[in-house]
Amino acid sequence: MKRTQIDAAWQGTAHCEDCGIRDLVLFADLTEPDFNLIHLPIDEIAFDTGATIYSAGGDGATLYTIRSGLVKLVQYLPDGTQRIVRLLKHGSTAGLEAILGQAYEHTAIALQPTQVCRIPRQVVERLSRETPRLHTQLMQRWHAALRQADDWLTELSTGKAPQRLARLILQLMECDGSVTLLSREDVGSMLGITTEHASRTVAEFKRSGVIVETGPNRYRINVDQLTSIAAAEG
Repeated sequence: MKRTQIDAAWQGTAHCEDCGIRDLVLFADLTEPDFNLIHLPIDEIAFDTGATIYSAGGDGATLYTIRSGLVKLVQYLPDGTQRIVRLLKHGSTAGLEAILGQAYEHTAIALQPTQVCRIPRQVVERLSRETPRLHTQLMQRWHAALRQADDWLTELSTGKAPQRLARLILQLMECDGSVTLLSREDVGSMLGITTEHASRTVAEFKRSGVIVETGPNRYRINVDQLTSIAAAEG
């Protein structure tokens, strides 16, 4: 980041009040030198839709926090098919395995225009040496985020397709009650169903008025109906 960006983030001005790193790491008891220690080596990078942030098997030398946008973590199966194992939104952290110096376990791909902060592993190692208080807080937050992601993934792997899709839509819902759906291929990959099954389920939701299309792949949703479907048994 540039010096002006560091100052802005410390002062809580510009767009830095929404910084994923500030949300996860920077608490009220931090001093400005602490802030500089974390941010000086960190780059802010923008990725277009479909861009690969990092690839499975690559050198895990860098961690990423998501400032804005949406990222899918993909695992490729031996038969060449893919399974989306997690979606990362604002404030999430990607590439946690880099802390251990391991290769990336998944491929991270931007599903929307996405901004990230790229954190070299050496920064975390420096925190361990010089500010263990910050390092502990960072690890606690990242562990909590990972646990929440795993719980969310479990929801998408149980129940029938309509239940899974309802839960996915509710997870993707924005503050205004709307949602931008992923491609049918991505929906199928995430829910563990075929692309055709995903398309049929989305079409049924549209016919029944559970979701109403307002633009290309953009929908207004009926929260009450989706919640009822998501909680249905069997």
